[in-house]
Amino acid sequence: MGLKSIEHYFIYTKDLEASRVFYEKVLGFEVGYRPPFDFAGYWLYLNGSPCVHLGTSESSATADYYLGARETKTSADTGALDHVAFRGEDFSNYKQRLDEHGVAYRHREVPDMRLQQLFVKDPDGLTLEFNFFPPND
Repeated sequence: MGLKSIEHYFIYTKDLEASRVFYEKVLGFEVGYRPPFDFAGYWLYLNGSPCVHLGTSESSATADYYLGARETKTSADTGALDHVAFRGEDFSNYKQRLDEHGVAYRHREVPDMRLQQLFVKDPDGLTLEFNFFPPND
């Protein structure tokens, strides 16, 4: 018995609404069901599964109970986490979507894999990697 898949990741956002708009309107996630926690946040879904949880660093008894007391250290980087990767489809259309929203990205091609990659920063500086294999791969 071992691990099977990633469930989600949680981001303490500086601006909850700006992050929701970025993930929902720019990247294409859907806001979905979130239990009625006594602290602000959103659960963002891909294909019916919650995979990104957004919340603020505002402390409350409920938030501290569920998430643990948050360290108050601030930094210009995102700490030990470097990036989170997602599998995508239709590289050209997704790249065009980022262009239309004015989102900066780095484009890379992985040798010997026919893999196109786009790297973007979310509103809190977390790097997101989007991987696009050619159709039928």
